[in-house]
Amino acid sequence: MAKPLVPDDLWQRVEPLLPKRRRSRHRQYAGRRPVDDRKAFEGIVFALKTGVPWADLPATSQWPSGVTCWRRMTQWHRAGVWKRLLESLLAEMQARGLLHWERALVDRAHLRAPGGGRKTGPSPVDRRKRGSKHHLLTDAEGTPLSIELTAANRNDITQLRKLVESIPPVRGKPGRPRRRPKSLQADRGYDSESHRRALKKEEIKPVIARRKTPHGSGLGKTRWPVERSLSWLYQFRRLRTQFEKTAPPHRALMLLACARICYRRLTP
Repeated sequence: MAKPLVPDDLWQRVEPLLPKRRRSRHRQYAGRRPVDDRKAFEGIVFALKTGVPWADLPATSQWPSGVTCWRRMTQWHRAGVWKRLLESLLAEMQARGLLHWERALVDRAHLRAPGGGRKTGPSPVDRRKRGSKHHLLTDAEGTPLSIELTAANRNDITQLRKLVESIPPVRGKPGRPRRRPKSLQADRGYDSESHRRALKKEEIKPVIARRKTPHGSGLGKTRWPVERSLSWLYQFRRLRTQFEKTAPPHRALMLLACARICYRRLTP
């Protein structure tokens, strides 16, 4: 039996986060009945996994048209649904002891953006074609904690502090929510003395390889989970290429993909 696209326990986590609709005062002229939220969510997940263009996602008995799914996805993103979904899953992982705060891992990956748009620029690794970057911060086991999107020509170091500041307050255990790892590991692209000092002020130990030093720092032995998480991220084909002209729709897909990765770790 094939696994459902949206399991019941995942939908039970998503449904309470969705904004409530206002009922029309004029019931006689209320217009077309709105699309069921679960069907719209299934259409969004299908487009994220397969990479099908929104205009080519046909309306079926399982989900509405691609345009409707895109509109619902952006509405929910403005309402903060995807951000709260990721935070709730992280809190559930924290309660089960599945988050490892002894160190955080940072890395980035390039993707093409053939249509251009915001958050795109000439890629230094793809003959200056239009592209973007995903910057990802995870815990020691590769669980996504924060993610950012930039143009392909933005320097990696510009996103380090933003990634750390974007870690949500993770609840799940008694006491104050957890927001800071004990240490942070990164490669030479994040080498900066000012950022090392800033991390130390936040009581985070910087473990960052230095430029112009021999290779063989040994960080690769413990930093590989973030690279694995980036490969997990690109199992969602919609994220392999930047098609959205503006950043919010793509960021919504990024947050939903991170939430799906957390859900997989909760229900292996």
